[in-house]
Amino acid sequence: MDNPTNRLSGDELAPNPQDWTWNLWPIFPLYPYGRRRSLLQELVPDTIWTIDQVQGIFYVIVPIRMTIVRLQAGGLLVYAPVAPTAECIRLMRTLEAAHGAVQHIVLPTASGLEHKIYVGPFARHFPQAQVWVTPQQWSFPLNLPLSWLGFPLRRTHTLPDDPAQVPFANEFDYALLGPISLGLGTFAELALCHRASQTLLVTDTVVAVPQEPPEVVQLDPYPLLFHARDAATEPLTDTPANRRKGWQRIALFSFFFRPSGLEVVPWGEVFRQAKHAPDRSRHAYFGLFPFRWKSGWKDSFDALQGGDRPFVAPVLQTLILNRAPQATLDWVNRVSAWEFQRIIPCHLQAPIQANWRQFRQAFAFLEKSPTIAPTLPQADFELLDQLSDRLSRARITPPPQDKI
Repeated sequence: MDNPTNRLSGDELAPNPQDWTWNLWPIFPLYPYGRRRSLLQELVPDTIWTIDQVQGIFYVIVPIRMTIVRLQAGGLLVYAPVAPTAECIRLMRTLEAAHGAVQHIVLPTASGLEHKIYVGPFARHFPQAQVWVTPQQWSFPLNLPLSWLGFPLRRTHTLPDDPAQVPFANEFDYALLGPISLGLGTFAELALCHRASQTLLVTDTVVAVPQEPPEVVQLDPYPLLFHARDAATEPLTDTPANRRKGWQRIALFSFFFRPSGLEVVPWGEVFRQAKHAPDRSRHAYFGLFPFRWKSGWKDSFDALQGGDRPFVAPVLQTLILNRAPQATLDWVNRVSAWEFQRIIPCHLQAPIQANWRQFRQAFAFLEKSPTIAPTLPQADFELLDQLSDRLSRARITPPPQDKI
C-alpha cells in the first residue's frame, strides 16, 4: 500500500493565517468560507502529489483534492484545481521549482461547481499553462464565456473525444463519461490514467471512506467534535475517539443526507436544548443541533467503510448515473481496459488501492444480475429515493432507466 512520503501544510510553509485566505468564497459559499488550509502529500514518489483542502455545509466537511502529475517531457499536469490561496500557490511553486512549470490544467467535470469555481482563478497564476475542460460546460444562473476559465485568452480547449489529439496523449489514457442530461444541466466526468505510475484519476464517480478522519480534516477538528455530540447540551471534547465518531457521522451525512440511523429533532426541542448549550455563539450555530443518532447508526458507516473498496456515492447511484446506465457502463468498460493499481478521486480517501476489476464491480448497481451483492443498506437510501421520485414527477430531471 502506498504511504505518502511528504506532507506539507500551513504549519510548515505558511505560518501566517493570511496565507489561507480565499476572497472569492461568496461566489460559492461553502465552509470554511474565506479561510482554506492546504495539505500537500506525495502519493507516488517523485511523480504524483495531491493538495487537499476541506469544504462542506453545516460542518459536514469532506476533503476536496487536486492531483499534480510530473510529465516525462518536463513540467506538471494539474487535475481538478482547488482554491488558489497564497499557501496553495506556494506549495505549487515548490513543485515547479523541482519539476518544471505547470503545462496543463484539467477541469474534469461539467457539473461539479465545487471544482469548476476554482479553475479560472487557479489558471491565472499559471499563464503559460493550457486549460482543458470537459465538453458542454454550463454555469448558473448565467452561462459565462468558456474563455473566462483561462485568462489570458486562447488557451482554453474542450477535450476532444479522441485522446490522441491532446499533447499529453503519450503519457495518459482518458475516457469521457457523458454528458448525461439532468434537465437543469449535465453531468460529465473525465477519467485520466497515468500509464507510467498505473494511476487512475477520477473526480466524483468512485470513492472510498477511511475509518479515521483524513489528515486535512484534522487540521481544524471543530467540525468533527461538533458532530461527535449526541445533544446540543454536550460540550465539545477533543479526543481521538470523538474525532473518529464525528468523522464517521459526517461521512453518513455527506452520502445519504438523512441516513437511517439519524432522527431529525423537532424544532421546539431544538430551541429548548439550545438554551442550555455550553456554547451559543455564532460559531456553534447559536447552540442549534437538530440531530439525534440512533443506537445502531455505526452499522451504516461500517457498510460504507470497506478499506480500499471503491464504490459509487449513493447520490450518483440514485440521482445521476441511473439516468444513463448504458452510457455509464460503456464508459466503465473503457476505463476497465486500462492497467492501473491505484485510484485517486477528488474526495475522501486517496489513494485507493484498487485495480480495474474492483473499479468495475463498483458499478454493479446498474446491472439486473450483478456479480456481487449490494453492500450498502437500502434503508439508508430512503431520502434519496424520495428525492429521485419527486424530481422525476416534477419533470425537473429525467426518470431512472432500466438496469442493464
